[in-house]
Amino acid sequence: MSQATYNKMWTDAQKDLDIQLQREREEFLQPEQDLVKVFKMLATSYIKYMQIFRALETAHDQLIHQQKRAAIRQVLDGVIGRILEMKKEMVDLEKSEFHYIDNILEDLKLLPEDIEVPIPRYFIKEQLEVLQQREKILDQILLEAGLQAEEPVEVMTFEEAIKIIQVAERARQGRCRAAYMKRIYLAEKRAKQPKPKIRTGPNPDDAATRIQKVWRGCIQRKKTENLREEEMIFLGMSLPPHLRAMNIPQMDAGQVNAPQGEIRERDDEISIKNKLRETEGLSIKETLQDQIGQCFIECRHIVGRFPDYPAEEAGGSMAILSQNTPEQVAAELAAKMEKALEKKDQKDKKEKGGEKEKSKDKKEEKAKKKEEDEGWKMAPSNFLSIMEEGNSQYKAVWQNRDEGWDFLQDHDPELMKEEKREEVEKEIRVQVDELMQQKLENLKLAVDGEKSTKPKKGKKSDKKKTTTRKKISELEEDLTPDRTIDSLYKELVEEGLLIKAKTVNLSDYVGSQIVHERAPLVKALLLAGPAGVGKKMLVHAICTETGANLFNLSASSITGKYPGKSGLQMMLHMVLKVAKQLQPSVVWIGDTEKIFSKAASKADREMGPKRLEKMLPKFLKALRAPDRVLLVGTTDRPFDANLKPFCKVYQKIIVIPRPDYASRFVLWKHIILQNGGAITNLLNISCLANVSDGFTPGQLIQAVQAVLSKLRLLQMTRKPLRTDEFIDFLATQDPVYREEEEAFKAWYAKTPLGRARTRALAGNTKAGKGKGSKGKGKK
Repeated sequence: MSQATYNKMWTDAQKDLDIQLQREREEFLQPEQDLVKVFKMLATSYIKYMQIFRALETAHDQLIHQQKRAAIRQVLDGVIGRILEMKKEMVDLEKSEFHYIDNILEDLKLLPEDIEVPIPRYFIKEQLEVLQQREKILDQILLEAGLQAEEPVEVMTFEEAIKIIQVAERARQGRCRAAYMKRIYLAEKRAKQPKPKIRTGPNPDDAATRIQKVWRGCIQRKKTENLREEEMIFLGMSLPPHLRAMNIPQMDAGQVNAPQGEIRERDDEISIKNKLRETEGLSIKETLQDQIGQCFIECRHIVGRFPDYPAEEAGGSMAILSQNTPEQVAAELAAKMEKALEKKDQKDKKEKGGEKEKSKDKKEEKAKKKEEDEGWKMAPSNFLSIMEEGNSQYKAVWQNRDEGWDFLQDHDPELMKEEKREEVEKEIRVQVDELMQQKLENLKLAVDGEKSTKPKKGKKSDKKKTTTRKKISELEEDLTPDRTIDSLYKELVEEGLLIKAKTVNLSDYVGSQIVHERAPLVKALLLAGPAGVGKKMLVHAICTETGANLFNLSASSITGKYPGKSGLQMMLHMVLKVAKQLQPSVVWIGDTEKIFSKAASKADREMGPKRLEKMLPKFLKALRAPDRVLLVGTTDRPFDANLKPFCKVYQKIIVIPRPDYASRFVLWKHIILQNGGAITNLLNISCLANVSDGFTPGQLIQAVQAVLSKLRLLQMTRKPLRTDEFIDFLATQDPVYREEEEAFKAWYAKTPLGRARTRALAGNTKAGKGKGSKGKGKK
């Protein structure tokens, strides 16, 4: 696809975003009583934003134009945040992590695949070099510690080696015999052919004809190549010769982030910046000096004295130039005086009629309650302003921009000039501040006869003191100030607390829509479900898709390590410090129910996973909003844990059930093909999907891998796969029985979200009965 196609994709996405923002202004500002209508509005907006997100993400990844990519990235971040807000509202409204929106998809004529959340490719691309370097360091540490062997080499027996040598030797002898027989055959053929008559000399006409033939063919081929090249240039599928000679990035999307393109872009930025500094630097300096000098004169005219020059931390001359005009200052002073008089009057009224005000407060509270009872209203958004700003920037800069002259579509020099002009102005402003500060001191000494006092730097130290006085938690206190991140990283790897994530893509996780809704707004996530449903696979997929480090705090990993309270505190401090420094990071706790187990021995409390119970809330408290660190717990027996502390740590709980018929059908087909099998008429996938009811994806993978051995794959052409081969293996496995599934449902019903869901359903049934009884009475 050409760059024009992706430009159109961006344009269409911006139009859809403009319509969606207008729709939000009209629909979501007014309270609504009908919750069914509210959910339909939210789900429709969620789907629309998802379509916009997919289009913007593709355009951002494929476009070469750097300034366009920056503009798309701003809007893209806002759309992602708005999708998460919509998801949160839908969860709060339905009290469930799962939503059924098939009817809305059908109305919009969309498929379920159209609303799957793609992982933004810039997650990995922006830090590809760092991730590759980190992976090399991790492999080296694992090899040195003996925790990872080098690439496995298959050991061959003596008999197998002899057999391979014999096969190779027989093949060599066969090739030699075939070559020998070919030589004999050609010799006999030449002997049978009649000897040609000897010519006295070459025929001049034949020679001339042959030369003409070769020459005309060469000329015609050159003409054809030139015509083809002109046609490709005319169609826009090839570059003209004068542009082809230049060292430009490839038009292919995969070469967008190529080093040559980046180097050229940096060179262009440096040259433009240097040119601006040479041509406009002097005029910018004179303009700033005139503006600051005028501010000095106006301030002395109004106040009667020259102002103090703001410190560099306060913005320097920017703080002076951003101040209001004298008329605005006078208006602000008058407004402040009026407010002060109003406050005095209110205090006097409060002293006289305190009881009346109490009754008024009660009335106001009642009025607020009435407003809340009026209906649902959308919570304020943190991302609408970002999308609005990006949308207005698109309309102002890109919507009607003429780009016919820009054949390369890699960057816009005029826009780059505007960006670099601001940088040049900031650099020159620092120099101007030093000059004008000295000029202000001379003015004060010459006019007012006083020496100016430089801004004190004591306030900054006072702020530092006040911040250090705040209480610091145990884990946030730096217990390793003398150690580097590399040394802590190495120790965590050697202790098995930082492991290498398996390369698993979310596209490999087949059969569950829940995977694509895994981005929670909380710090901790719990994945619960029977053994083999893919909980650990999801953890590795999150790390693979986001390039995150994987810390392993499972029971088997921490038992016996870092004993005592101080040792546990040191371990969590190291994990937290490295996870924050090398974010994004995922802290995984497998079999997390053992931490909150109802019955635990004394040894388990001192050296086992139980000792983490009191420290995990502190660990989560030490995580701030900017920290891209996610705590993920996995469990197949959540009902063995104390529910209250368990749910206090894991605010978002997702239960992954056994796959249904449709998921099993897709899984069987996908796993068989992935392991080298071939599906024929003798293999009934529908029968396998029916028979495997109750089995987990892990068991299906084991069945396929057990059947499709190396020998069986070699026999595939003459002996196709049969259904009973897989059924025989499943007969030896234990499925997930209905009692275990009901236990998971009963446990989830006791969680906060499960209880809220039960209450909501009970309220709906009561309301329905009430409406029905009223209807009967009217009849």
